Amino acid sequence: MIQRLCIIGVGLIGGSLARALRSVGAVGSVIGCGRGAVNLQSAVRLGVIDEYSFDPATAVAGADMVVVATSLGASPVIFDNIAAKLMDDAVITDVGSAKRRILDAAKISFGDGVARFVPGHPIAGTEKSGVEASFADLFRDRQVILTPDSTTDVEALDKVTQMWRATGAIVSQMDVEQHDNVLAATSHLPHMLAYALVDCLSSMNSSADIFKFAAGGFRDLTRIASSSPEMWCDIAIDNRDALLTALTSFSATYDDLVRALAAGDKDSLLKLFARAKSARDAFGGTVN
Repeated sequence: MIQRLCIIGVGLIGGSLARALRSVGAVGSVIGCGRGAVNLQSAVRLGVIDEYSFDPATAVAGADMVVVATSLGASPVIFDNIAAKLMDDAVITDVGSAKRRILDAAKISFGDGVARFVPGHPIAGTEKSGVEASFADLFRDRQVILTPDSTTDVEALDKVTQMWRATGAIVSQMDVEQHDNVLAATSHLPHMLAYALVDCLSSMNSSADIFKFAAGGFRDLTRIASSSPEMWCDIAIDNRDALLTALTSFSATYDDLVRALAAGDKDSLLKLFARAKSARDAFGGTVN
């Protein structure tokens, strides 16, 4: 399906994508691009990529599919660097967690060529990073959201859709603004809360005992605080409007909780807990 795949940012997501496509014979050659020689050399050793370059413009030459899997903050610069070197029929996609700013940057960099750019977001991952953490089944039965707009080329959209389906992912489409609002609530907000909780507890005088005796519930709730600070800082800034709305909504519920607890209002606490349990039980499944 893909003759030559270029992955810019060979980490957990980019590396897992290459592994998944290789496992089903959906890709020919794979070239990786990044800044870290050790990581790229590991990617070659592991068979994730065939070769690598440190220069994005060089890496995209001859590639019919280009996947930008770097941090959100780095993507606009990469778009600028590769725009003039892309093949005329090359399809470009990304994996960023916030889409509006990415799509706006792509339109500036690619001009009319933005029709071949298909914004994408695989909702999968772990708290680990780097190609060593990548694995072929990362996307199996996980959601991948594509956010095309009215300018997106139909054939490019189909090619990206088929690429992700080949990994075992469930592919859907969503409006850019809807995506950013939904992900602010379901992904970005939980990460902010996990970071804030761990930072708060680590500053307490009894922090050594707090972490020493923390049980499974604490580990489950705070696991994502081990995610890349740089990546999540970019996400928070890039999707700050939607994230601030989600944080404001959470703050109102949190204030209700504090007031009920301060007043010893067991009835209000029970109602809040019961609503939350009912909603979580109805959701079911495993949270990404």
